Amino acid sequence: MSQPTQVDPRGLRFGAAITSVVLAIALVAPVRVALILLSLQAIVFALGAFGSLQRAPYGLLFARAVRPRIGAPAELEDARPPRFAQLVGFLFLVVALAGLLSGATVVGYVATAFALVAALLNASVGFCLGCEMFLAFRRLTPARAA
Repeated sequence: MSQPTQVDPRGLRFGAAITSVVLAIALVAPVRVALILLSLQAIVFALGAFGSLQRAPYGLLFARAVRPRIGAPAELEDARPPRFAQLVGFLFLVVALAGLLSGATVVGYVATAFALVAALLNASVGFCLGCEMFLAFRRLTPARAA
């Protein structure tokens, strides 16, 4: 059995900080601008969820611009919970975009606000809500026989 991919938790918080800024601007911007920002952020989430956190735009920016200046992390963490969190963020933004595009702006803005709260929790105090959901699902599902 192969080891799960490991990621620098500081990079995840860096990405959450950028996400927080993007989502906060989307909440106060005109709908047209919000649609563009949410679409771009949804792409970032999709790349992290379905691809690689390290190859997603914020992961690349962290690896090239920030990590060389702050050095290696004291420890790495399993990439599966944050990838799941990216999937949850992606789904919230799909709902937000659907709401805004269909004229249900309240739905769009509420879904965006939920994603913003989750990103802010991660960026500010390192609490990854989507990661905790992943771990809770893992505890609730029966273990597979080896």
